[in-house]
Amino acid sequence: MRVLAVVPARGGSAGVPLKNLALVGGVPLVTRAVRACLRAELVDQVVVSTDHDGIAETARQAGAIVVERPEELSGATASSESAVLHALDALGADPEIVVLVQATSAFIDPDDLSAAVRKVLDGEADAVVSGLPTHEFLWTAGGSGVNHDPAVRQRRQDRAPEFRENGAFYVMRTAGLRAHGHRFFGEIAVQPVPVKHAIEIDNPEDLELVRALAPFIDLPEPIDVDAVITDFDGVHTDDRAYVDSEGREMVLVSRSDGMGVSLLRRSGVKVLIMSTEQNPVVAARARKLGVPVLQGLADKRTVLRDWLRIEGLDPARVAYVGNDVNDLGPMGEVGWPVATPDAHPRVRAAARVVLTSAGGSGAVRELCERVVAARPEPAPVEVRARPRFGPVAIGDVPVGDGEPVYVIGEIGINHNGDIDLARQLIDVAAEAGCQAVKFQKRTPAICVPEEQKGQIRQTPWGEMTYLEYKERTEFGRDEYTQIAKYCDERGLHWFASPWDVPSVEFLEEMDVLVHKVASASVADHELLRALAATGKPLILSTGMSTLPEIDAAVEILGTEKLIMMHATSTYPLPPEEANLRTITALKERYGVPVGYSGHERGLQISLAAVTLGAVCVERHITLDRTMWGSDHAASLEPSGLEHLVRDIRIIEQALGDGVKRVFPGEEAPKARLRRVTV
Repeated sequence: MRVLAVVPARGGSAGVPLKNLALVGGVPLVTRAVRACLRAELVDQVVVSTDHDGIAETARQAGAIVVERPEELSGATASSESAVLHALDALGADPEIVVLVQATSAFIDPDDLSAAVRKVLDGEADAVVSGLPTHEFLWTAGGSGVNHDPAVRQRRQDRAPEFRENGAFYVMRTAGLRAHGHRFFGEIAVQPVPVKHAIEIDNPEDLELVRALAPFIDLPEPIDVDAVITDFDGVHTDDRAYVDSEGREMVLVSRSDGMGVSLLRRSGVKVLIMSTEQNPVVAARARKLGVPVLQGLADKRTVLRDWLRIEGLDPARVAYVGNDVNDLGPMGEVGWPVATPDAHPRVRAAARVVLTSAGGSGAVRELCERVVAARPEPAPVEVRARPRFGPVAIGDVPVGDGEPVYVIGEIGINHNGDIDLARQLIDVAAEAGCQAVKFQKRTPAICVPEEQKGQIRQTPWGEMTYLEYKERTEFGRDEYTQIAKYCDERGLHWFASPWDVPSVEFLEEMDVLVHKVASASVADHELLRALAATGKPLILSTGMSTLPEIDAAVEILGTEKLIMMHATSTYPLPPEEANLRTITALKERYGVPVGYSGHERGLQISLAAVTLGAVCVERHITLDRTMWGSDHAASLEPSGLEHLVRDIRIIEQALGDGVKRVFPGEEAPKARLRRVTV
């Protein structure tokens, strides 16, 4: 080893507390110093000398060796030379040249470092100091000229430049440092550095200055991430809103952002929009871009943390771009915090990258291009284009292609009018890993055909008319209030299929997140119009329906918040009637996310639906298939539901991204077994 760089970085600092961990361009100062040394061509090894655990861990992550500095060398009066000599002794190293690098200089050019080292290696100097060329006139407090004669005022071009030591780095022969005990000895030379690199951070004002300069000095680098999350106002827009006479908002966005997002999605990067506001403008733009959106968020940081966990993403490989102080929380959760150029000063200070394009003027496009630039070029393959459909948000969960399958436990009427049985079925769904449970809501006096109302039925509660039976098993406001509370406690969404308009009004009063249209209701246009008027997401089952009937239903419901479910209304469903390729046909015909509602025995058909692209799966659930009631026989028992959810998650992982590659697990067999001939 000829050249060793030592970065003294103690934890104490009088001017700026923990200065060496302060972020500039989103990167700690000690990391910036280590990176500059590692990028310098002539530096062989980098050591950080510190007395602080946090600085030590940060330095290790940046690629440096850490030497623990003793307490007696860590005080404010300890010299940097003492730290360097201690590091040399601790390592048992005797390099030809040692470089003292100060982390308080945020903009060290690796080429300047190597140029200074070269002067010592080539024998031009024994020690080199970084300095800023200057033609300044210096004065004493008493009015005497320090570097000039006041009586003879020279022009700037007539004065030879002098150099102001800027404290960035010092290069010296190791033997000379040991002999003299300080950094200046023998033949001393200066390595000129540009003015933009010459700021040394001694106080908070200096720190704010270099943070402001970082976006203009730091070289743009590709942003290597697996997901991009953006704020909306001030990122997709210029943070202004246009309001018409009826109070409707409009915003200005950049068309170029759409192509950028499209490039991201094609390269396999997940994209999400997060907004504290609940605004139809945000939802409309997200639909246009084909990306999921989470709105009305009181705590962005917690929601982001949960989303990353659900998606299985490493926060260090995620970018979040924001512009205001409510973005500081989520920016602190990711490895790539990004700010727009006109962001709040605190946001720019927290950013690892500050974009050059403003919100609404290409900020999203700029970010997308830098992310795509870091993606590996996929091998050219001919693949059949397959459309992707923008997700529909159910509460805080996006449902659509590219999202985790939304699994619904259909309780329906299997609760038999017993709230305790309903609670047990909710427990079954929660423990299996479902995202939601669904019920059925009727007004029996409307829904039961006149000719059936008086028919006598034998029930577990005795003999009664069919109308009495339906009323006996129907839940009302008290039961659904309990259901809503219990589902919230178990972390589940809940909703129902309303079979009549009063039931829609009832469910709206219960504030459900989504409505389900039962297959039996596809042609009930009065009901469909009432559901469309709610503005809620809608799930449309298509059993026992022809394409013209579905066309008419979609004409009423619209496609903006529609999820369609392929279904065959045979109980139980024989395999030959499943017709699963209809999932693809419905996607291509209507351009909406399509799921599967199954009534078969077993799991195979539901799992096959997932491989064909079903974005959600709904299955009836029961405690025991032998229980009394029309739907129990075609329902899944608890163990079956657990296996279904488990296998869906396995299939999601196994489907992959469609790009052919050699995986790490194949490398050893390939090296052992592959035979190559010419």
